[in-house]
Amino acid sequence: MNQEFELIAKTFQGLEEVLAQELTELGAGNIEIGRRMVSFTGDKAMMYRANFCLRTAIRILKPIKHFTAKTADEVYEAVKSISWEDYLDNMSSFAVDAVVFSNEFRHSKFVAYKVKDAIVDYFREKTGNRPSVRISNPDLAINIHVAEDRCTLSLDSSGESLHRRGYRQEQVEAPLNEVLAAGMILMTGWRGECDLIDPMCGSGTIPIEAALIARNIAPGVFRKEFGFEKWRDFDQDLFDSIYNDDSNEREFNHKIYGYDNNPKANEIAVHNVKAAGVSKDVILKIQPFQQFEQPKEKSIIVTNPPYGERISSDDLLGLYQMIGERLKHAFSGNDAWILSYRDECFDQIGLKPSVKVPLFNGSLECQFRKYQIFDGKYKTFRSENSDKEFKPKREGNETRPRKRAEKVEYKGDKKTSFRTERKENDKKNFSRENRPSRPSTDDGRPKQAPAPRYMHRRRANEENTENE
Repeated sequence: MNQEFELIAKTFQGLEEVLAQELTELGAGNIEIGRRMVSFTGDKAMMYRANFCLRTAIRILKPIKHFTAKTADEVYEAVKSISWEDYLDNMSSFAVDAVVFSNEFRHSKFVAYKVKDAIVDYFREKTGNRPSVRISNPDLAINIHVAEDRCTLSLDSSGESLHRRGYRQEQVEAPLNEVLAAGMILMTGWRGECDLIDPMCGSGTIPIEAALIARNIAPGVFRKEFGFEKWRDFDQDLFDSIYNDDSNEREFNHKIYGYDNNPKANEIAVHNVKAAGVSKDVILKIQPFQQFEQPKEKSIIVTNPPYGERISSDDLLGLYQMIGERLKHAFSGNDAWILSYRDECFDQIGLKPSVKVPLFNGSLECQFRKYQIFDGKYKTFRSENSDKEFKPKREGNETRPRKRAEKVEYKGDKKTSFRTERKENDKKNFSRENRPSRPSTDDGRPKQAPAPRYMHRRRANEENTENE
């Protein structure tokens, strides 16, 4: 019943350590860090929780076969040897995604075609009929990863990428990915102990992800569907219990501020904040960074300024010079974390970073730098704070096991329920009853009728609790 199996969480390069820590807190076993991935073990409930709770995972894969292959025929035979009726039938649809790093196989699409052919031929020989291939929203998403001659065939339990939380209503040009935003915030160590400020917030991704982290709200609460919900062994009651468990949510007694000088961006951010139900915690304002003033309370800045790649700036270097000037004169006694791409931009800030973390923003190899803002000279600041470590050592990239079910305690009190606090005009409809009916297969043959969908059990008195 609670059989454990291998799982793989995919992420962006640079976030592997953060993801491994998330998995440790979640109670996963045998955690090992790889390149853009973290492997672990767990049962079905752990797979559901990983999809629902992890902030820095892009998708969760369940490997079903490891094998070696040097030719396309060997891939075909290995895939065809699997008992595919355990996972789908000839009335189902599937899609294959291939990731290939190999001198033996030069084209990932060719590998995907061989996997597809093996599955189709398996059913055709056994039943005289075949499942259909559907790239968009298939019943079963399959992933094959090839590293030289080592192949791993997996089921994709996430379906749509987990960075698509479900709260984004609109977006600005070149929006920050939700997974990257959450990873940046977690990397700072902030968990809601003070105010957080994003002075260039765009569509509000960093403020929204910060609010979810501060209250420990699972990012999957906004999703309409996960891939595993279409699997043949999907346990509806088990997932309902995970979805409706808000016992780990907590109070947040500070504020998150998001500023931007673009009125359209501010309007979009307001819509997204409302859709996420965090208007109580996030304060948005149209304000250029030039007008930034010293906060009254202890604060931290986490921001992603333009770097001139996808968003142009009339005076990019002047922008970063202004950022440094504002930090020095209006943010003393606090820490600022900045993600950017160009060294010449960082140089214009004119401050010495205490931490530099390599991170990829899409294909751009960026750095996430921490600036400790203080009055006076750096040497004086260091001598007065000699007990503090200014350059925390980053752990190496070697694979290492983690203790099973190791927990990390966060500061702050638990709250009764985030869901009970949502205002009538500031809540998302979590009902799943209005899903579209399952479409026909791409070859025109009708599919079996889907099982009845369900609504997650939301407490009836949550709707109108806070109208005061």
